Amino acid sequence: MTSRYRVEYALKTHRRDQLIEWIKGLLAVPFVLYSQPTGVFEGQGKNSLARTREEAHRRYSEILRDVELMVDDHIAHQNDADNPFPSKLKLLVPSIGIFFTRLPLEAAFKFQDRKRYISSRRFVSPSFNDIRLILNSAQIMAVTTHGTLQLATFDGDVTLYDDGQSLEPDSPVISRLLDLLRKNVKIGIVTAAGYTTADRYYERLHGLLDAMANSADLTPSQKQSLVVMGGEANYLFEFSPSSPHLLSPVPRARWLTPEMATWDQHDIASLLDVAEAALRDCIKSLNLPATIMRKDRAVGIIPLTPDLRIPRESLEEVVLVVQKILELSMVGRSRRVPFCAFNGGRDVFVDIGDKSWGVTVVQRCAGGDGFIKGENTLHVGDQFLSAGANDFRARSVGTTAWIASPLETVELLDELGELMGKKMS
Repeated sequence: MTSRYRVEYALKTHRRDQLIEWIKGLLAVPFVLYSQPTGVFEGQGKNSLARTREEAHRRYSEILRDVELMVDDHIAHQNDADNPFPSKLKLLVPSIGIFFTRLPLEAAFKFQDRKRYISSRRFVSPSFNDIRLILNSAQIMAVTTHGTLQLATFDGDVTLYDDGQSLEPDSPVISRLLDLLRKNVKIGIVTAAGYTTADRYYERLHGLLDAMANSADLTPSQKQSLVVMGGEANYLFEFSPSSPHLLSPVPRARWLTPEMATWDQHDIASLLDVAEAALRDCIKSLNLPATIMRKDRAVGIIPLTPDLRIPRESLEEVVLVVQKILELSMVGRSRRVPFCAFNGGRDVFVDIGDKSWGVTVVQRCAGGDGFIKGENTLHVGDQFLSAGANDFRARSVGTTAWIASPLETVELLDELGELMGKKMS
């Protein structure tokens, strides 16, 4: 394999969601057959356009119903330990993982079609974003109408607030999060921001924390239903109304899983040493205006000054290089300590653990004496596509919704709240 093709393969491996691309390809066929764009210029009548729209809607619905049935078949295969054969979906989309719930894709398409008029378009076929939002709707239908949502976890930057910003008191996200707490859904904020003290998290989340502290209709138990997991899976804080910053740290011994307790500090230091050396080489070889930032459980590069922007392509190159070097290193090959290398939009960091571990810890802590299962967990984040996307790892421990902005998070939570309200009534 030539160097050029190795690079293309690496980027496609990290940057493509094969299920979305596959569904997009399926929907391209009826779009070509039924869109009839020439009708726009030939004076096609309203009745004919309506029939075309209805036919496109019918075909899109049929295809998504077929995919829905294939997901059901895949779930049956994954739950049958004695069946050695892959599902049809696994054969068609080899990268497909596990599903915690079935996905009502046909109903989700009809919902999104009413909002986005996908079937009415004549020149723009169903897009990657259309299908991403259909999958989001299907997933929240699954955890509400067809299941019970007990825990919602959220990324920070680009999910709850704009990149590098904070959750301000006027953010529309806050009222939606408070509504989840009133419905007795526990909330975990699982962020890559690796602060060791509560004051730094208060700076980023003060709008939500102050609203919770001042809320008269949240019970003490509901207020205690918020935790913050920082550094992917390294620093846990719980809501504390008596704390100056409304958060108090949870001692690591209280929340470490048995697997995490085996991570050796020497191995952690060795892995971060290798990562730091690789990052320094990248700064030099790519002539990046960046400096190294080393923490006790992470290491990364940040711009020399806050106003500098490192090109996205350079950041993704750094992620891929560092990740490969770590995978081939002695400590990386041992697999004793998991790590996550990711592009944060303005920086690149290597963290110990990843969001699958962070969400798992929140599932254990929020579950009280029990454990909140994957089918009762929804993780909302934006990092599913870029190199080393850290939210992608959460797919292995719970259901996920892929958003592209805080505004989309608001829309998702409105949809979620409406579905939960219908079920409760």
